[in-house]
Amino acid sequence: MPSASGTTPGKLPFVVWVLAAGTFLMGTTEFVVAGLLPELAGDLGVSVSHAGLLITAFAIGMIVGAPTMAMATLRLPQRQTLILALSVFCLGHLVAALSTSFSLVLAARVVTALATGAFWSVGFVVATAAAGRHNATRATGVMIGGLTLANVVGVPIGSFVGQFTGWRGPFWALAVLSGLAAVFIGRFIPAQERRVEVSIRSEVRALRQGRLWLALSAAMFIMGGVLATYTYVTPLLTDRAGIPEGAVPFVLVAFGVGALGGTTTGGHLGDRRPMTTTITAAAATALVLLLMIPLSGNPLTATVLVFLMGLTGFTVNPVVTALAMRFAGDAPTLTSALTTSAFNVGVAGGSWIAGVALDSSLGLTGPPLVGTATAALTLLPLIALAVHGSSRKGRIVARSSAPTQRRRDEPAQVPSQH
Repeated sequence: MPSASGTTPGKLPFVVWVLAAGTFLMGTTEFVVAGLLPELAGDLGVSVSHAGLLITAFAIGMIVGAPTMAMATLRLPQRQTLILALSVFCLGHLVAALSTSFSLVLAARVVTALATGAFWSVGFVVATAAAGRHNATRATGVMIGGLTLANVVGVPIGSFVGQFTGWRGPFWALAVLSGLAAVFIGRFIPAQERRVEVSIRSEVRALRQGRLWLALSAAMFIMGGVLATYTYVTPLLTDRAGIPEGAVPFVLVAFGVGALGGTTTGGHLGDRRPMTTTITAAAATALVLLLMIPLSGNPLTATVLVFLMGLTGFTVNPVVTALAMRFAGDAPTLTSALTTSAFNVGVAGGSWIAGVALDSSLGLTGPPLVGTATAALTLLPLIALAVHGSSRKGRIVARSSAPTQRRRDEPAQVPSQH
């Protein structure tokens, strides 16, 4: 039987896949710089640690952009917002590809991040609405899959292409592909006004819960720990492990496969035992990053540890995101944007502190040391949540890592948690 939206349960409309392609491009651009740092630094005349600010700047743009754009576009036409976001995304990459100034590339990254925040805040809503109530969770999974696939395919391919074309090649490719995505969005999304179902006041009121901020803190710390190390993984692999530059993309593939496995594992295990899953995974992430300090001098162990870093770190992500959505109740839009911001606060803070550590006497072992300490801090809010929820019953669906739009007459479903 078709759902309210006219879709059949189990079958997703084509627009969901188009939007997932957009999230793939935007996930690729956020982290592809990590595989291009030496080329970027050399061409723009800055140090490797200074070039790492391009990741920090994008994260800061997402921190500000996700919640700001979520609220600013709450009443705008959805198709117009998505096309505009992709157009600005395309323009930002064109400016970066044509520039010889590090400052201008940095500014372009911030503007691109603002566009990404707008696309994500609207794209998830459009995808779940198009899929209908029966397929909403599956549509969300496809959208998140686009982000995860960016780490598995997009980032390594971008790094590999950059070995032959220079760092500008991937930026040109992202500009062209995002322009094509804007055309497809204009073709397949109906031109209709957004129906406002939740007020801004309701969205803000949902932020009063302490449990929500604990979940957001866990999201921030775990991503900060992983990205503190990942941002500078290329010099670690080439200068310390002795891996040739041409082989670095293959190690990044290992990280992406680990991240994909972690997201899937978190979705399955976190469905039944969310707190056990997140606490175990966070502790394992801290241990993996700690082991990277003495064991990253060997190519094999370094590759294995990079894989495990993605596997353990990304296991936490879907569970803490689902927790945040559950705590938000009937006003999830701003909370979804703040979850994105929380992850990017971790990216910005972790990569910045790791850059400082890289330039210190710690050298190449500085980033994984910063990552270890930051990942260990994830345990504090997670344990607090476990203690707080020990007397409560309720179960979350950890596969849902982004909100679905509910109509006001549909009650929030809060299953029991074990």
